[in-house]
Amino acid sequence: MPWSLLRFHQTGQLHFITFSCYRRRALLSPQNRVVFEQALERMRRKYGFFVSGYVVMPEHVHLLMSEPGRSTLASALQGIKQSVSLRIATAKDAPFWQARYYDFNVFSEQKRIEKLKYMHRNPVERGLCDRPEDWEWSSFRQYATGCDGRVEIECQWTARRREKMGVSLTAKLTTPP
Repeated sequence: MPWSLLRFHQTGQLHFITFSCYRRRALLSPQNRVVFEQALERMRRKYGFFVSGYVVMPEHVHLLMSEPGRSTLASALQGIKQSVSLRIATAKDAPFWQARYYDFNVFSEQKRIEKLKYMHRNPVERGLCDRPEDWEWSSFRQYATGCDGRVEIECQWTARRREKMGVSLTAKLTTPP
């Protein structure tokens, strides 16, 4: 880990996470992107975190997520990565993921929106689709329409449904110490 990279955990803040396939290979085919989404949803439930946004690209993933209620952020990410790599066996003993991940604390509403826009526009910027809604493997459609996807997204639609049930989730948007 670079010396200048500071990570603040157990702060209740959202985290913008990026991790890549081994050597940035495009190992996340359309079928493998679905496997990733399924693993993300399983681990979301298991570790008790919420996902505010995500995009699965051919060679990397971006997540905007809370800290897990059960265990640590590192353990939850390890669970996601292991679940995917065990289901998508490439060559025996060949790594699927890069060992590390990038973590940025999202400490304001402005940063949360910036990161969501970045993620949702990523496939368009890369020339993989014409509009964010054309990319099947992201949270954009749920934000735009309220239709549930493979991963439960904590957005305005989900928040309204939870309010009706009397349940709410929170994440702090404050500057770290």
